[in-house]
This record gives sequence, structure tokens and C-alpha cells, in this order.
Amino acid sequence: YNVSDMKIITVIGSGLIGRSWAMLFVSGGYNVKIYDNQPGQSTKAITEIKKQLVELEEAHMLRGELSAAQQLALLSSYDDLSQALDGAFFVQECVFEQLEVKQSIFHDMERFVGKDVILSSSTSCLVPSKVFSKVQNRSRCLVSHPVNPPYYVKLVELVPHPETAAAVMDTTHALMTKVGQAPVLLKKEIDGFALNRVQAAIIAESWRLVQDGVISVKDIDLVMSEGLGMRYAFIGPMETMHLNAPKGLEDYMSRYSENITRILSSFGPVPDFCGEAAKSVINVKFSVCDFQKVFQFWFKEHFSTLTREAV
Repeated sequence: YNVSDMKIITVIGSGLIGRSWAMLFVSGGYNVKIYDNQPGQSTKAITEIKKQLVELEEAHMLRGELSAAQQLALLSSYDDLSQALDGAFFVQECVFEQLEVKQSIFHDMERFVGKDVILSSSTSCLVPSKVFSKVQNRSRCLVSHPVNPPYYVKLVELVPHPETAAAVMDTTHALMTKVGQAPVLLKKEIDGFALNRVQAAIIAESWRLVQDGVISVKDIDLVMSEGLGMRYAFIGPMETMHLNAPKGLEDYMSRYSENITRILSSFGPVPDFCGEAAKSVINVKFSVCDFQKVFQFWFKEHFSTLTREAV
């Protein structure tokens, strides 16, 4: 496929992630069909997308070269799966994060699409070999895992099924690049993919430090937001190490690997995230606010500001 020649993408599921994918794809000039098996939901999704596109345009943060009205004109809604899939070269699934639900929808999809249509899942942690186990032609299947919120956070993890064709990975990489995302290629599937594994390591040690009385909940957050996060927002851990020693990465490891190994050996077992010991952490952080409302507002405002300043 030449992604510049292909025109139609189908998004399966009209929730937050589905709407986000739809907005990204129309920003790249693609016709996007939104499907939801709940009657009327895909139509409601377009109404919500219209509101967001207008707000983004007014804030001068609309992605792509088309106006909000032009992007909106590229959207259509469906509650019939076969009609939604007609003509699509790429399908992005965004249904509930339940294995059986995803397996079922991909099994149903295969009846209505040609052999070259790429089938992509948004799953955040289910490995492709399980998600696509009921698909006959698995060479055109992969996971394209976005980071929430996808419109502001550009990373997309592309994870192959063991049978995925190289051309499918290349085409998807080109598509994600064209719509302004930052795709990374995993060479093989692994539980949690890359981002969640790195995130899990950070969560585990942060939790341990608080539970062991080393640091407060507030201050461990500052370690990231005012320390590591300031650095990692622009360069990754490998590049950071490379730049932190006069002669690069090899020099860094010759200087600090012994200390790193000693620290790692003291990490201990996976902490208890749900037992009695966890309650003190949870109560300190979230007892004073309506978490969901604060999170949604804070996340949107901070990420939009970061994105605007980065541009």
C-alpha cells in the first residue's frame, strides 16, 4: 500500500479512544467510518468530535492542514458492520479491553474485508497472538497501541503477531507517520509491550519507596514531574545516558554500571498494590478531591500546553 493513495479507514468502537483515532485519521485527510454496535452511538460520537474539533481550531491546536469543517465532512457513522468496512484499507479496533470481545469482533470483521485489508487493535496489553487467534489470515494483523490522550501524545506502539507480514508493519508505520503520530516498532510481542513495561517498573519502585517510608506520595510525584520527567519529555533513557558521560554510552556504563546493578539488586519483590499497605498511599493521594473531574481537566490542560509549547 501507498498510504497517500488509500482513502478510507474504519474505526470500530466510538468511545474515547475510537473518537481520538477518528480525529487523528481525518486530520490526515482520510475518510473515516465510525462503527458502533449500539444504535446511535456512532452518531453521538461524531457530535462529540465536532465539538472537539471546533474547540481545537479556536485554540489554534487543530492538527493537519484541513479546517475543522473539512475534517468533519470526512466522518460518517454506521451501526452495520459490513457497510462500515466497505472500501476500507485499514481497520482500527477500539472496543472494550476484554479478550473475548476483541476476538469476536475480529472474527466477524474477516467475513467482510478483503485479504489485504490491515486489521489493527488498540489493545493496551493483550498480546496479538491472543487477540487475533480467531482470525484466519493473521499476516495482516497487528496491534497499534496509542497513549492516552492520543491527540496530544503522539507515541503509537506497533506490535506484530508472530505471522504479521513486514509490509503490514511498514504500511502502518507510514500511516501513523502521515497523520502526525510517532510510531515505534516492536520486533516481537511481549506482555505489556514496551511503554507499559517501563511504566510498571516506575510504578513499582515509586510504590515501594512510599510504602517503605522513604518518601511521601507528594514528593515521589515531584521526583518525576520536576526531575526525570523534565528530562525524559525530550530525550529518552538511552540518549540521556549517552549525553551524561564525556565519551558516550559506553563511558557512562563503565562509570556507573556497578552502582546501577547494586541499586537494582535491592528492589525486592513486586509490591502489594491492593492490600492493607496500599490503603495509606491511596488515601493520602485521592481522599481530598473528585479524582475523575480533576484528572480530566488537569490532563487536558497540561498536555495541550506541553504540545503547544513543543510546536
